[in-house]
Amino acid sequence: LNLRALTSWVGIARLLAVLLSCLSFSLVASTGRFEAPYGTWCMFTWCFCFAVTLLVLLLELLELYPLLPLSWDDFTSAFSMLAALMVFTSSVVFPATFISNHCSGSQCARQAVATTTSCLCFLAYAVEVSLTRAKPGDISSFLSTVPGLLKVFEAYVACLIFSLLDRPEYIKESGLMWCVAVYSICFIFTLLIIIFTIGRCLTYIPCSLEKVLVGYNGLALLMYLTAVVLWPLYCFRGQSRPNSCGKNCPWNKNLGVTFLTIFNLIAYLVDLVYSTRMVF
Repeated sequence: LNLRALTSWVGIARLLAVLLSCLSFSLVASTGRFEAPYGTWCMFTWCFCFAVTLLVLLLELLELYPLLPLSWDDFTSAFSMLAALMVFTSSVVFPATFISNHCSGSQCARQAVATTTSCLCFLAYAVEVSLTRAKPGDISSFLSTVPGLLKVFEAYVACLIFSLLDRPEYIKESGLMWCVAVYSICFIFTLLIIIFTIGRCLTYIPCSLEKVLVGYNGLALLMYLTAVVLWPLYCFRGQSRPNSCGKNCPWNKNLGVTFLTIFNLIAYLVDLVYSTRMVF
């Protein structure tokens, strides 16, 4: 048994993440209130992170991970970053959706505690990301470097954008359809980079990977720059926020897509800067 998998700082962070995610979904399940897409998403996040983190701990404890046909360091780095983003989103979405202003009683208390444990779970994953992040100059594990972690962030933000898209809205204008094409193309290529890195398939690429990443990041940055301009231009042209705009209001969703597009634009800019420094 590799007891260091549990006693190291990374192992302790993972143990805390397992405990806190278990508490989160158990408390919410005891209330019986996790209906609708947002509640289902939060429950899936906590259960998924709990199961995968527990599996990672067991594989490292029993030292079985070398038998897997993947880059273990890249996989654990990518998963910890993804888990941190997913739990952070759930920590914001769950209280905003299910905890009202006049909430009282044991059910409300359990929901509040579940929100607190979810926030602490996010901190545990954030600590794991910081502990496993590659030191400056170390590129042995690409997804543990800043550009690698940014790839996970970019793919996740694209998934959030897809969840907010409303097809009847964007098929009306060619400019909006171009923006959706930008989100889709960049997401597919970013996801392929992550999968190829974890699967150790990058050696089969018949060209310099670092220079390909610089070129791709530059192209993605330009494409997202057009989306940052076109999406709000076509979505909010001559429109103001309706007075009766609820949680599922298309105007609010379009505003969310606008901000997420800006976040990804910044991410691709930082990614381009770091990737260029790694190459040159």
